[in-house]
Amino acid sequence: MRTTRIFLALSLCLLLSAMGYAGDKTSFLKKQFTTRNGYKLNYRILYPLNYDAGKQYPLILFLHGAGERGSDNEAQLLHGGDMFASYENQSKYPAIIIAPQCPADIWWSSYQRPEKEGDKRVYPYSTPVTKPMAAVQELLNAYIAKGVVDTKRIYVTGLSMGAMGTFDIVLRNPGKFATASPICGGANLQRLSQFKGKTAFSIYHGAADPVVDVQFSRDAYEALKKAGVEVRYKEYPGVEHNSWDNAFAEPDYLSWMFRHSL
Repeated sequence: MRTTRIFLALSLCLLLSAMGYAGDKTSFLKKQFTTRNGYKLNYRILYPLNYDAGKQYPLILFLHGAGERGSDNEAQLLHGGDMFASYENQSKYPAIIIAPQCPADIWWSSYQRPEKEGDKRVYPYSTPVTKPMAAVQELLNAYIAKGVVDTKRIYVTGLSMGAMGTFDIVLRNPGKFATASPICGGANLQRLSQFKGKTAFSIYHGAADPVVDVQFSRDAYEALKKAGVEVRYKEYPGVEHNSWDNAFAEPDYLSWMFRHSL
């Protein structure tokens, strides 16, 4: 039986390769979206295997970290791109995956960075949406308007700055996302405690993170739990800022998302 499964998997890989599907981040198409006010946002998109424009699919929005900002429309897939595009995950979890790229001089969400060593970053209670985040929201709505998205199964995940963006976009759109998976991020606790949406949260963080204090995720978990939100939290002892490696390796990282719908 095991030999048969291996043979079938290899056969699928060969078939998909012959069809031009690489099974890694190079499989994502390069795109640029122009908002109604003329703002341009680079993004990459991966369609499900055997994509049928007449059907509706789950959608995963992936928000990268600060180190992957820029204009090359490639760096945003440095972490996670190969995982999302693998043959195995594409076969098990068919979804439209959108990975926008934040420009180098701005952030997905507004927060105050530490001014000196020992200070913590601060997440304001109320700030205007940043230009790239506004563009992401408009981009997402554009795909929904095409009729190809299962609007009950829209998922968002992100790492570091992208995890902060994950919290922010869910709080700004409480009825849109079935799940949110922020990895080593943080958010304003008052905003979280007032959240009334149906989004389920799966939070991840490394206990030894020297860049984004692990206490942010611990506090976010407690705030959401007290608010009655479905939330789980996984902390990795001894792991520093790259806890996305651990999160992406979780056997139910994607299957947990796909078990949820609004």
